[in-house]
Amino acid sequence: MAGSPVTGLGSSRLGPAERAEALERMARVEFDVVVVGGGIVGAGAALDAATRGLSVAVVEARDFASGTSSRSSKLIHGGLRYLEQYNFDLVREALTERGLLMQRVAPHLVRPVPFLLPTTHRVWERGYFGAGVALYDLLSFQMGRTRGVPRHRHLTRRGALRLAPSLRKDAFTGAIQYWDAQVDDARYVMMVLRTAAEYGAQIASRTQCVGFLREGERVTGLRIRDLESGTDAKVRAKQVVNATGVWTDDIQELVGGRGQIHVRASKGIHLVVPKDRIHSSTGIILRTEKSVLFVIPWGRHWIIGTTDTAWDLDKVHPAASRADIDYVLEHVNRVLSTPLTHDDVEGVYAGLRPLLVGETDETSKLSREHVVAHPVPGLVLVAGGKYTTYRVMAKDAIDAVAHGLDGKVAESCTDRVALVGADGYPAMWNSRHRLAARSGLHVARVEHLLHRYGTLVDDLLTLIAERPDLGKPLTGADDYLRAEVVYAATHEGARHLNDVLSRRTRISIETWDRGVGVAREAAELMAPVLGWSKKQTDREVEYYSKRIEAERDSQNELGDQEADARRRGAPEIVPTTGP
Repeated sequence: MAGSPVTGLGSSRLGPAERAEALERMARVEFDVVVVGGGIVGAGAALDAATRGLSVAVVEARDFASGTSSRSSKLIHGGLRYLEQYNFDLVREALTERGLLMQRVAPHLVRPVPFLLPTTHRVWERGYFGAGVALYDLLSFQMGRTRGVPRHRHLTRRGALRLAPSLRKDAFTGAIQYWDAQVDDARYVMMVLRTAAEYGAQIASRTQCVGFLREGERVTGLRIRDLESGTDAKVRAKQVVNATGVWTDDIQELVGGRGQIHVRASKGIHLVVPKDRIHSSTGIILRTEKSVLFVIPWGRHWIIGTTDTAWDLDKVHPAASRADIDYVLEHVNRVLSTPLTHDDVEGVYAGLRPLLVGETDETSKLSREHVVAHPVPGLVLVAGGKYTTYRVMAKDAIDAVAHGLDGKVAESCTDRVALVGADGYPAMWNSRHRLAARSGLHVARVEHLLHRYGTLVDDLLTLIAERPDLGKPLTGADDYLRAEVVYAATHEGARHLNDVLSRRTRISIETWDRGVGVAREAAELMAPVLGWSKKQTDREVEYYSKRIEAERDSQNELGDQEADARRRGAPEIVPTTGP
């Protein structure tokens, strides 16, 4: 099968049959470790454990990456601003991971991206920022490994305007260009999970942890509920990992109290605008009074964000208010020659960062570092951190698991394990013109597929060869092929229409109607794979449309309370009766 590793341990496919088999195994097998949470940290922990030879199960209450891990700034970066806090170890660690992910673990998914840092004072600011960026470059070297991105460079105002003509001439005196990396965060999580599946992990989304099994003080497993069928089961495990991000405290309460580790949610919102609204060949980073604001290239779009405000309302559906949107527009417009308006905004998304509670109530000052703890015997908690350093967090969590297991557990090797789609990727990229000629697709389409699937592109091309109609673009969302919707359901664990339009693709934020126009076509492509009836297909389309309507309404409300109330107005996703 395409994408199987050299070891031949198994398949990376996460389809309906694989989910059913995983749930069946969970009900009858005792695992070395069960991971609660299918975001980037849970996925990383599952892969770390599976590649150490441990038996692993993963349960996720919603869709994979449906929380924080699909709503980030989509950057793999060291955290340039942490240098101002003298947090050199955190920056060095993150930059080391950035190079590792770009060059070895996932070169098909993580790519360099340039940023322009405008300066407003000719002498002290250029020297101050220049020293910081030079240190940033220096810290990116680790044990002789190349940084994977070009060195920074200083630019005059004229040089900066050549790269970013949309900047206001009177808004800056010069600039420094430096490089970081970006990723489709939700797709990356799914690829980590598929890699874990190849090494034997049993994985099921829409499976909620509703309680813990106990023997005295010791946690010995979970009680789970399949939200698709409503059936309950017990999953026995020698160790359980709580990797639920902003839901950490909620899961801890199921085991009898929150313990000493507390997590607070900070809301960050992002706007998506068409590429032609800002004329620039580089991303832009701006300092605000509270944090930084990124203007990030994203295909035919720009992503602009983020905010950093406390959030104690609905964690499942954090809402972006009109005040949030106004804040982002106000700050980016300070440097743009042609200001952006609400009419320029194609998409909006809001996410929650899990921050370890500190001594201050200001979320921008809470810790971005992570912690691993053993709150009760048999339970490991991992919380905090940032997307870029997920692999380190996962390693630390499974190190704690290993400590709680009898017998010797191998050391982590995920720094040497390429994700599915990575092996052979450079050679396949070099062969993209030949792939295009063989498949009948335009080379631009093949490049799009390679950037999303790597060498797993063969799966897509085989699907298109068998069903040529799947080689056509979706009507109204022509950046994506019809085959990608089918593949999301057959191989990538998509259970509902929203999973495909919001996470397997980014149609929900990349189209003016936010995917409503393509919803019917996508649902009908998914229906045969997932065994949906006509009634279920109609309900999926209806749910998605109402979700978008509620989001739009919430974004017209001025404050968080009102926006949250509007967003909650959409019905919850409906269970299926299919496989």
